[in-house]
Amino acid sequence: MVVNVRSLGLHGISGYEVNVECFLSGGLPAFDVVGLPDAAVREARERVRASVKNCGAKFPVSRITVNLAPASLRKEGTVYDLPIALGILSASEELPALPKNAAFIGELSLSGQLRPVSGVLPMAMHAVRCGIRQLFVPAANAAEATLAEGITVYGVKTLAQLMAHLKGSARLAPAPVWKPAGENCGAAPDFADVMGQENVKRALEIAAAGGHNVLLMGSPGSGKSMLARRLPSILPDMTKEESFQTTEIYSVAGMTDARNPLITRRPFRSPHHTASPVSLSGGGTVPRPGEISLAHNGILFLDELPEFDKSALETLRQPLEDGCLTITRVSGSLTLPSRFMLVCAMNPCRCGWYGHPSGRCTCSEHQVESYMRRISGPLLDRIDMHIEVPSVEYEAMRRRTAPESSAEVRARVNAAREIQKKRFSGTAVTCNAYMTPPMIGRFCALNEAGERLMKGAFDRLGLTGRSHDRILRMARTIADLEGCEQIGAGHLAEAIQYRSNSVLK
Repeated sequence: MVVNVRSLGLHGISGYEVNVECFLSGGLPAFDVVGLPDAAVREARERVRASVKNCGAKFPVSRITVNLAPASLRKEGTVYDLPIALGILSASEELPALPKNAAFIGELSLSGQLRPVSGVLPMAMHAVRCGIRQLFVPAANAAEATLAEGITVYGVKTLAQLMAHLKGSARLAPAPVWKPAGENCGAAPDFADVMGQENVKRALEIAAAGGHNVLLMGSPGSGKSMLARRLPSILPDMTKEESFQTTEIYSVAGMTDARNPLITRRPFRSPHHTASPVSLSGGGTVPRPGEISLAHNGILFLDELPEFDKSALETLRQPLEDGCLTITRVSGSLTLPSRFMLVCAMNPCRCGWYGHPSGRCTCSEHQVESYMRRISGPLLDRIDMHIEVPSVEYEAMRRRTAPESSAEVRARVNAAREIQKKRFSGTAVTCNAYMTPPMIGRFCALNEAGERLMKGAFDRLGLTGRSHDRILRMARTIADLEGCEQIGAGHLAEAIQYRSNSVLK
């Protein structure tokens, strides 16, 4: 007799249904797992054997064949331990027939306890789409699984506990639907900590309001990293859809918190400059999310930008343009979401003091140019705002009045985003930075004075078509912050200023 047990697997960040087929036959005792299993799945044989024996059940002495269908997709991880064990116990009549509308996932320890697994949320959401009504998961994953609406989740601690439930001798209570009790992490650094740099703060407010990419350049100690790390504190609130998108990615990466599984604060990823192209884009034998996808709906901060490997930086070009990242490997092709704000920081030269009033720079003009050439023109063209961060003056450090707090700035950012939300209602666009060319023509129309200003800047600065559109998007954001329906010459002039950094020409 063949016993079928419904389970779930992962392909990238999407779940899919896996049918675990168990067959017991005569012959010499053996235990085979087929259906393109990886090493972790094949090792389930020993975990299942030990856990079944240690929970007091009888492990069958026969030839056991387990097939993981569909066999054309590679199976990986320890998520199939529990359904394999249940299939064997049901086939050997240690358990009654399993419910057809239930699915099982989980890793078994040798003692029969269930350990948490990664990717529970996308698997639970796919279970709902497949018509599965009961989902049995490790107790540590139960809160995350309840985020998928329309399914009853049971948190299981041990295999023996689940066997008692299936036999009807001791029923499990459904896991309560998780509800946020408050913020899922500590308070973010506040803009009130930064003395001076009012022009840079203004630029970052515009970037947060419109979702624009930013490059901060200045001498050491001017506050570039400090400002960038406070940018998340003024970003707009995440929508429910954005929270679920981000949580799915972090769930697959095994980075969710069991007590607070839903991510409600925008991610801030800051990889070291030694990061490889694969660590940024994602990959592996079975491609998994990298830093680019982990920053989805949040910020990817690259400090010391010229120190990054050039091939690693070039992986940013497609996701910055398309909002997604396609990874192609021998095992197949995978598209991951990657809609993020790119925030970069760099020194103007190798020693860091080029252009500083103190004249401390020891670099020659050739060395400065060589340092700047580490960043390709196409990548720079995709960064909306090029901001010079001057050294902080002594008087700013001694100022007694507290600078504006992040809460005050964030209120203005949220107001601007509400305007954009209404403007783009019914489309996939969420903020000004992602406007399509037809939208730019519709929402970024210039008056006669604006057209003259734009033409002069286009000719004088040698702008490209891409930078022309990015300036118009920025001008739209500046107008939104001021509550203006039309883009004025002042809004456009400020936007042009953020693209006219002389050092980056």
